[in-house]
Amino acid sequence: MNEMMKTRSADLELLIAVIDSGSFSAAADNLNLQVAKVSRAVSRIEQQLHTTLINRTTRRLELTEEGRQYIAQVRVGLQTLIHAEESLINQNSVPKGKLRVDGASPFVLHQLTPHVPAFLQQYPDIQLELSSNEAYVDLLEHKTDIAFRIGHLTDSTLHARFMGVSELFIVASPAYLAKHGKPQTFDDLENHQRIGFINSKNLNFWPIAPGIQIKPTIATSNGEVARQLCLQGAGITCLSGYMINEDLRKGNLVSLFAKAQMLESERRKINALYYKTSAVSRRISAFLDFIEPRLKL
Repeated sequence: MNEMMKTRSADLELLIAVIDSGSFSAAADNLNLQVAKVSRAVSRIEQQLHTTLINRTTRRLELTEEGRQYIAQVRVGLQTLIHAEESLINQNSVPKGKLRVDGASPFVLHQLTPHVPAFLQQYPDIQLELSSNEAYVDLLEHKTDIAFRIGHLTDSTLHARFMGVSELFIVASPAYLAKHGKPQTFDDLENHQRIGFINSKNLNFWPIAPGIQIKPTIATSNGEVARQLCLQGAGITCLSGYMINEDLRKGNLVSLFAKAQMLESERRKINALYYKTSAVSRRISAFLDFIEPRLKL
């Protein structure tokens, strides 16, 4: 029975690898296995379940509806097993092992990377992986332990640790204002270059009373790109303090409409998310306890 469970667990891991890699051959290459072995593992699971999980064509793989439901539960189950084993192994030892952290690239760049050397010096047995995604990512699908998210939270299956708030600023560079003038009213913004975001209604809503949604004349999917454009004098934008506080302090950017800005905005809130099944991970606690007091939001 023990060997059967080991085989089943190994087969499930190969199934996940096929889905994440996009093909049997890619999964086999990544794992340094024969394609036939990977294919047999998936076929074995389908035979045991009496269900087709993957529709195979000559061009691509596609999960069936049953496959999508099954994979979602398998990911949670495997993650639970991994963290259960790790919690027992590490309960009487210093935190160690791989820790995968994700966040929007400006947050990773300005708030996390400056503290990585000190963190690794304090926890040398943790292997840290940092990734950046501008859009929402599934923590299990992307094998992420912690995701820093800014704005409104909707997923109740996740633990959320509130990290603080970061004020929003509507800003422009001194060079831009010298050339184009400083907008005195909200209506004046129509006559200026507005740096906004692609396909993001929320990020293009600027928190100035009574609240306006701008139509960008320059659009990007990345907050750091918006910051760099603004610094170069390309236009006016709205960004979080966690990425421009230093620019404001040095005078590289100038805050506009400060007195008219609304205090409340979902974009101000920053949380660290992780699955409830991984709440026992000492690596997660170690990282959050270390980074929270060092954030400059």
